[in-house]
Amino acid sequence: MKNYIELSSEVQQAKEAGKPIVALESTIISHGMPYPQNVQTAREVEQIVRDNGAVPATIAIIDGKIKIGLTDDELEDFGNSKHVAKASRRDLPYLLATKQKGATTVAATMICAELADIKIFVTGGIGGVHRGAETTMDISADLEELAKTNVAVVCAGAKSILDLGLTMEYLETKGVPVIGYQTETLPAFYTRSSEFDVNFRADDVETVASTLRAKWDLGLQGGAVIANPIPEENAMSEEVITNAIESALKEAEENGIKGKDTTPFLLAKVKELTEGKSLEANIALVKNNAVIGTQIAVNM
Repeated sequence: MKNYIELSSEVQQAKEAGKPIVALESTIISHGMPYPQNVQTAREVEQIVRDNGAVPATIAIIDGKIKIGLTDDELEDFGNSKHVAKASRRDLPYLLATKQKGATTVAATMICAELADIKIFVTGGIGGVHRGAETTMDISADLEELAKTNVAVVCAGAKSILDLGLTMEYLETKGVPVIGYQTETLPAFYTRSSEFDVNFRADDVETVASTLRAKWDLGLQGGAVIANPIPEENAMSEEVITNAIESALKEAEENGIKGKDTTPFLLAKVKELTEGKSLEANIALVKNNAVIGTQIAVNM
């Protein structure tokens, strides 16, 4: 297995020194934002992790290796590359074998983080059950990964383009705890709340860290969702974002867009319909998650 994993020198040194490490995904770079905003945001998020006392490990598939931590040049090249594959659990072996570039989704980042013994992973939002899944069966692999991989995901809830109620039901069935950070309701990515309650509320990072330790000490397999609402000053109007999402969903259906192409299409369409405000909100919430996620890692 070691043949496939390559730690950056910064991550390697952190391991040797026993420093906390925070995993970061790469799909947000290749599929979530345009260049050069994607690279700039990735660098800023990595710096937030450092400033709060941990070491960032952005994860990507490059040249037949699972890279745990990217150099500055690798980050720039990755963010500016065309035809980067979106890599989930099923894609990892093929991308490694063919030495193609792969951007890790939430599911794949969790797998790679666990292989590198990294317990905390910061992202924007998790995937979930898509609207209409009762007929399409379109359910993100992120949910299955949360059920079996021992990594906690710090996010702003599930992306609001999804069916949040069914996503919560799925996570409950799989025994995945959804912990609201200073909130009792599930944040909906662009907005601070939804009509759905989280399982538990934690008002400080020490409580989150202690809960995660207890879960894994007991041998309870699987991850956890740490739902951290977008800062109030960056949150979007619920009416504006709902209208944009409904319009984007309608266009996706009319164009026959489905599967792994759905989320990138919807996010890009919502960005267009909100005149870029959704992208600004996305960047703000990722940075906020990096602060809280790093504080949890430091307390682990």
